[in-house]
Amino acid sequence: MTVEEDAEGKRRWKAPMDARTDSSGRSMTKKEKVRKKTLSKSSREWVDRQLRDPYVRKAQDAGYRARAAYKIKEIDEKFHVLKRGARVVDLGSAPGGWLQVMIEMGAARVVGIDLLPVTPIGEATIFMADFTEPGMTEKLIAALGDKPTLVLSDMAANTVGHKQTDHVRTVGLAEAAAQFAVENLVKGGTFVAKVFQGGAQGALLEQLKANFDDVRHWKPPSSRSESPETFVIARGFRG
Repeated sequence: MTVEEDAEGKRRWKAPMDARTDSSGRSMTKKEKVRKKTLSKSSREWVDRQLRDPYVRKAQDAGYRARAAYKIKEIDEKFHVLKRGARVVDLGSAPGGWLQVMIEMGAARVVGIDLLPVTPIGEATIFMADFTEPGMTEKLIAALGDKPTLVLSDMAANTVGHKQTDHVRTVGLAEAAAQFAVENLVKGGTFVAKVFQGGAQGALLEQLKANFDDVRHWKPPSSRSESPETFVIARGFRG
């Protein structure tokens, strides 16, 4: 049992194959309990939260790489962001949960990009790079075969423990993703991005409202209640 950092700078649990579960979540083996004692207080709290989280086990049982897969599934159920023949760009795609869902739901072409490596998933094309670096946009569009109909971003800055700083840095990533969407989406396209609740979203919302017919904030049921994350869903890109 180990704790790793995921693409959002959050700890990610790697559970052993022989883990057992009960009604309150997955129980720990004796060996795991010994290892847990060596973790920091914040890491132990994170481990306990993971073990109690029904979506963690649900994702494991379904073969998803992250519980975040259920967030995009719930977003689509409510807002119908994935259309027939969709061409999808997933910015910050590690470890690949959203890519799995897009393929599962029948997207025509799926391209992911992240600074971290992502194990291949089906027919998805995956780049290990910064999506803002020169020439990267052209590579993403070429891999799609045309401009995207849906741009996704589940990116979050590595947390430093200061709530306002973490919020501002994550909003900055959402703004960069929104700029990519505005510059590349087809007319009528959709943009979905994670943001943190709080101030400093004015510029982002102004940009989206100026370019999309409908802009909403929503927190999926699978998003932990104590988490400050929410998602902005912008539909009907004006082109």
